[in-house]
Amino acid sequence: MKRPPASLFAFTTLVAALVGVACTTTVPETGRRQVNFLDPAQEAALGLTEFQKMKQTLRISTDPSANALVQRVGTRLSKVMPVPNAEWEFVVFDDPTPNAFALPGGKVGVHTGLFQVSLNEAGLAAVIGHEVAHVVARHSGERLSQNVLAGAAVAGAGYMMNKDGRNGALPTAALGAGALVATKAFSRGQELEADRMGAIFMARAGYDPREAVSLWQRFADWRKTNGAGGGTPQFLSTHPLDEKRISELQYYLPEAIAEYKG
Repeated sequence: MKRPPASLFAFTTLVAALVGVACTTTVPETGRRQVNFLDPAQEAALGLTEFQKMKQTLRISTDPSANALVQRVGTRLSKVMPVPNAEWEFVVFDDPTPNAFALPGGKVGVHTGLFQVSLNEAGLAAVIGHEVAHVVARHSGERLSQNVLAGAAVAGAGYMMNKDGRNGALPTAALGAGALVATKAFSRGQELEADRMGAIFMARAGYDPREAVSLWQRFADWRKTNGAGGGTPQFLSTHPLDEKRISELQYYLPEAIAEYKG
């Protein structure tokens, strides 16, 4: 019997080893089970390193009011967001795009352009809560783990289809496309989960979670006004459509409101 190529054998062996030691955990708040190959301490170390690079290469805003607002919101949220190995730091970057991000280890960046959409303190809390929710749920490590497993499945199936001289190029390509769609759908699911968790976190910090719905409605309006809606079909997008995001958030809003003591 013909042996598989050494590279394929090594790859599948590595994947098998990773699966063997994979950690299955439960996402806080939602109860969803996940597989993640990375250790939380490793994730935090990577986040700290990457954030340090960003502070050295990106322009940091010196606007006192913007910085005061972000520090105030960040401080309130940090008390209720369970981030492993957190060394909280909130930095405002001088960037006109309405965006924010969070890295493992408690590192959060906010673009100055976000304030045109967040509009108020609760709106900003909704965005930061959403971004840190990705960290709490360990979405980056989970996505990496899913990609490794998907790649292993495609590689193994491709080998079986192409062995013995059979032309399996088309089926292999179809498998690859299927894996791509699956991982993008997985990313969309993570976004919706972060919306749900972020609303809970902002509520626990004393911000009205109903503002989260208003925020995403403003984001939808901003995209339409600025032509940023894009023409990518939802099944090939890593983010859910605005309408889907808003409807899902409205569905789960009662559990966040139950946490709101404002």
